Amino acid sequence: MSIDNFPQIDKKQQDRWEKANLFASPKMPNGKKFYCLDMFPYPSGAGLHVGHPEGYTASDILVRFKLMNGYDVLHPMGWDAFGLPAENYAIATGIHPRETTQKNIANFKRQIKSIGLAYDWAREIDTTDPHYYKWTQWIFLQLFKKGLAYESTVPINWCPSCKTGLANEEVFNGKCERCGHEIERKALRQWILRITAYAERLLEDLPTLDWPESTLTMQKNWIGKSQGASVTFNIDGTNETITVFTTRPDTLFGATYMVVSPEHPVLKTITTPQQKDAVEKYQADSAKKSDFERADLNKQKTGVFTGAYAVNPVNGKKIPVWTSDYVLMGYGTGAIMAVPAHDERDYAFAKKFGLDIIEVIKSEQGVEKEAFTGDGELVNSGFLNGLRVKESKAAMIKWLEEHHCGNAKTTYKLRDWVFARQRYWGEPIPIVHCPKCGVVPLPEDQLPLRLPEVEKFAPSGTGESPLATVDSWVNTTCPHCGGPAKRETNTMPQWAGSCWYYLRYMDPHNENALVDPAIEKAYGPVDCYIGGAEHAVLHLLYARFWHKVLFDLGVVSHKEPFQKLRHQGMILAYSYRDKMGNYHAYSEIDFKDGKAFLKTTGEELSPLIEKMSKSKKNVINPDEILSQYGADAFRMYEMFMGPFEASKPWDMKGIEGISRFLRRVAQWGEKVQLKDEADERKLEILKNKTIVKINEDIENFRFNTAISGLMVLFNEAGKLTQVSKNTFETFLKLLHPFAPHLTEEIWQLRGYEGFLVKSAWPQANAALMQDDTLELGVQINGKVRDRIQVPAKATREETEKLALASAKVQRNLEGFEIKKIIVIPGRMVSIVAAPKK
Repeated sequence: MSIDNFPQIDKKQQDRWEKANLFASPKMPNGKKFYCLDMFPYPSGAGLHVGHPEGYTASDILVRFKLMNGYDVLHPMGWDAFGLPAENYAIATGIHPRETTQKNIANFKRQIKSIGLAYDWAREIDTTDPHYYKWTQWIFLQLFKKGLAYESTVPINWCPSCKTGLANEEVFNGKCERCGHEIERKALRQWILRITAYAERLLEDLPTLDWPESTLTMQKNWIGKSQGASVTFNIDGTNETITVFTTRPDTLFGATYMVVSPEHPVLKTITTPQQKDAVEKYQADSAKKSDFERADLNKQKTGVFTGAYAVNPVNGKKIPVWTSDYVLMGYGTGAIMAVPAHDERDYAFAKKFGLDIIEVIKSEQGVEKEAFTGDGELVNSGFLNGLRVKESKAAMIKWLEEHHCGNAKTTYKLRDWVFARQRYWGEPIPIVHCPKCGVVPLPEDQLPLRLPEVEKFAPSGTGESPLATVDSWVNTTCPHCGGPAKRETNTMPQWAGSCWYYLRYMDPHNENALVDPAIEKAYGPVDCYIGGAEHAVLHLLYARFWHKVLFDLGVVSHKEPFQKLRHQGMILAYSYRDKMGNYHAYSEIDFKDGKAFLKTTGEELSPLIEKMSKSKKNVINPDEILSQYGADAFRMYEMFMGPFEASKPWDMKGIEGISRFLRRVAQWGEKVQLKDEADERKLEILKNKTIVKINEDIENFRFNTAISGLMVLFNEAGKLTQVSKNTFETFLKLLHPFAPHLTEEIWQLRGYEGFLVKSAWPQANAALMQDDTLELGVQINGKVRDRIQVPAKATREETEKLALASAKVQRNLEGFEIKKIIVIPGRMVSIVAAPKK
């Protein structure tokens, strides 16, 4: 086998690793442990494209580095395999989702293995496996027993064409993703998880995590803690009241109208007969919009007057009550007091409908042209006049409490989690509905509750899951009374299986418990979690919620699941369009002198950097790259493209450069002669500095600069036909996490026993990290005039002499006299000079 036939080397080394079960994790860590986790993929039919393995490659580099540093590593992989795509495919083709899922998993696994990733495949999990979702169902039962899972009728996205409920992520521009029909809002019975009960704890533990600041901020904003006041308004002429929450109780004198959500139940009783038709029409129109559309700050404000007036408790003024879809029933109380002078959204609404605008915080420019949202002195506000915003808030809350029409309150933007889906391909919810006993949890010894086998996967048409049509499965007996009962027909969302999978990896074959407590305590928490920033909010929030519930139950011993988190950037691609705007695949293009030409006509094409997509014909299949360049070039190029967290374009010229570098390494590794004695001091110093650099770069995910450092070391060592055995071994070990196949091949070829990945990581010699000479800049009056070499141990006086001996320095000092010389050790010599008199 040729040393530079990289695809053949890949296969050979991967077979060796698999035969030796090289990356199996111990059942319990014996010493230092390192749990490295990738966000597990959804196995789609399209397979991997080159963007997917970026995070996997990073984790593999980290894992191999830790293995060579003596850690017991847990590095598992599995499949987040329930979900919509497989079910939609089943509806279209009649092929069971299980069949397509298993086929897709096999393809994904083949592709992942071909990259040479160090996974312990004995711990592989699949969220659709009943042995796995048994424990997902078990967790649901614990949530139910703690009062954290409850039923409620809530409005959801409904497609009248598909006759099924849709998740928010299935709605685009108010239309169904599948059929394009306009969606409606329809109230359906749902299972809901009380995540709001953990809102404060989800906030308070964030500072303990080593996560990107942007992700921490998104988590905080999604939870959305707000402190303010609850205020109750009486509806004039009725016994009805409307309660609002406001963070600005100081502006209550400036409230000139109220707005309630179109779904608010109070509309039935306060709307006047004259306004009834208009309000009902507006409610019907609002039902066709998703919450995302309604909350868009840039959209045109719409609304209808209810005919009712509320009484402002602080001054007795009657203010009109409107309904508008920019107020959501799911946020706060579903009603707001509007202070248009000091809120931009309220200001736009008031201007459109000609409502009063009363300034209550003094501003220089007034409030005729825009709302003033800054700090200032209270005006037109009775007993608050003359106070500033902060002190007026406290004064108003005290007044509200004394007059029994409000109180201090803390709220959260976070809403309880609508957990049910009207789908077949999901975990069955282990609940039975009994006419006598009500909602009854399935006994734990009856888990897993398996999905029934069905032939048709189309929605039921009633708003229920397709499971509702399987009478033999739905009809059952009550676990309490033994009488006839019906199973819950909603299934869990795809989020469920990914909320706790990191725990099952620790103990994947345990039939008696979700995870053995001793194993969880030893391996938890996850030391480093790697995945896309698109999961920066919901997946991480849901997983943290479930983890805290399990912590309260004593199932886990750590408060947080993921100690360190890193996001990879998106890998983009060049797409090519002709003058007509048509995209062309790479196979249709000739590349010459850095330009792209259409093969058939010779037309020069316009390159664009865009997200990979089939429609743009720029998706790059890793299979093609691996067959041509091998896994190591693929891995190294992905890491060399730019900062790990940044988005960057895939460029075939770049992987060509990496491939050439590896071929040079292969030839050198095969032919270089080894000696026992040390290399010259310059190479020894560079080698030890490189060890330190690689250590720091890997730990800090600076993989691109680590590869640059390896190239610098190789360029020096590669010039030599003979190097020390220590330099040869050190370079291979440092390169190994990045290019494991080639380095293992060279290691084996040169007669070393065992596996390179099992050898010890190089240790830097501090005594050999100090250069013999240093390069210093020499400044004259702030301008650099020369750079000089000085001995590393030169004294201040010796450094001054060398600086003044420079011909360039002497020329620039002609006609000047030196006033002062400042030596900054290791960096610079600064000379202050003045013209001679």
